[in-house]
Amino acid sequence: MFNMDNHRQHLEKLRIANQRRLQTLELQSASFGISVPPHVATEIEDIRNELFSIDKQLASYSAPVKISSTRSIFSILFLSSDPKNASRLRLAEEFREIQEKLQLAQLREKFELHERGSLRPVDMSQALLDINPQFVHFSGHGTANNELCFENQLGEVHVIKPDALAALFEQFSNQIDCVILNACYSEEQANSIAKHIDYVIGMEKAIGDKAAIAFSIGFYQALGAGRTIKEAYKLGCVQIRLQNIDEHSTPVLIKRAQT
Repeated sequence: MFNMDNHRQHLEKLRIANQRRLQTLELQSASFGISVPPHVATEIEDIRNELFSIDKQLASYSAPVKISSTRSIFSILFLSSDPKNASRLRLAEEFREIQEKLQLAQLREKFELHERGSLRPVDMSQALLDINPQFVHFSGHGTANNELCFENQLGEVHVIKPDALAALFEQFSNQIDCVILNACYSEEQANSIAKHIDYVIGMEKAIGDKAAIAFSIGFYQALGAGRTIKEAYKLGCVQIRLQNIDEHSTPVLIKRAQT
């Protein structure tokens, strides 16, 4: 039976071996000056072609997104909704904490943080088109029916079902690396979105303001230090525990399944 992880490890080992051999041959080639023996030139070309093929195969796997990668800037879109006919949330405090942690981060020059509040459905699609974010963070209410609460034209609750939001993110699947749904009962939404996005974080059940903010603090501290999304998720959960809040198992990380 084909094992994807074993195959990836084999490719990575093969890549390292080829890179070492290529370095040796290139040093030999340099010592010959312009009179490089044909067999050396041929082997160099063959190894470069092999490395190209290996890199293409490795690219087909969903590797952890690491912030210290070659991408120059990562855009984070913070979306929030706090309808006037729902209980108040500490969304401004959460945004301020995220902003502060990124400003103090080791890799702060790699981040652009954008904010859109009082979110209506049309506002979300427009923001995704305008900003082209790699990270999308939603903070707001979720219902026990696994719906997220946006706002309507009157500033009141407008519920969004999981399949509708997943369909929206499908249109941006080549652009977005991670979606964070910092809202109660958002795990089903996260599962639907993870059909199209590599990493999605949702909440298994209701989550309190303090725990939600603590998770964001830990997550963006790690992200700003160049850690992977998985590592940032873990630090977010640990930060909840450090605040003596018994909700550290509420956030769940879902990775897109390989097809």
